[in-house]
Amino acid sequence: MAADLALVTVLIQLFVDFVTSDSIDFYNIMPAAEATPYPKSFKCFTCEQASDNYSCNRWAEDVWCPQNTQYCMTIHHFNHHGKTKFVTKRCAVLEECQLAGCRHHKNTHHECVSCCEGMVCNVELPTNHSNAVFAQRQTHSSAAPTFRIWDSVILLVPVLTGLLPL
Repeated sequence: MAADLALVTVLIQLFVDFVTSDSIDFYNIMPAAEATPYPKSFKCFTCEQASDNYSCNRWAEDVWCPQNTQYCMTIHHFNHHGKTKFVTKRCAVLEECQLAGCRHHKNTHHECVSCCEGMVCNVELPTNHSNAVFAQRQTHSSAAPTFRIWDSVILLVPVLTGLLPL
């Protein structure tokens, strides 16, 4: 039984390594708890008029959000054909996040704004009304990590254990 558990652990680790090895994993960022400057402190991807989402996330400034902010905001400007003109990401307060959604600016460009709550939660780029939203958490722990990768691992464990002889 212990050998089976060890094999499952190794297979899960290989799966996690495989999933995160082909590109930067922007979803799994969490600093040490003792490194935070104040309780419930958090970081957001931050950039000013980056050329695209990847560049913004890759070169985002690594700073703690001010204590009066609670959310991460993403502003996406793009042309009528959907091509990104620029991306801005930053920390935000409640009043700013109430502007979430998409707008057309005359005949020049479109703008979609989204806000989220949590450590570097503003990974994605809003592109339409379905993802240009103000996403608040039910629990109010803004320093809690996102566990998207573990969702896959949790689903994988029963599959792997079903394949192993007991």
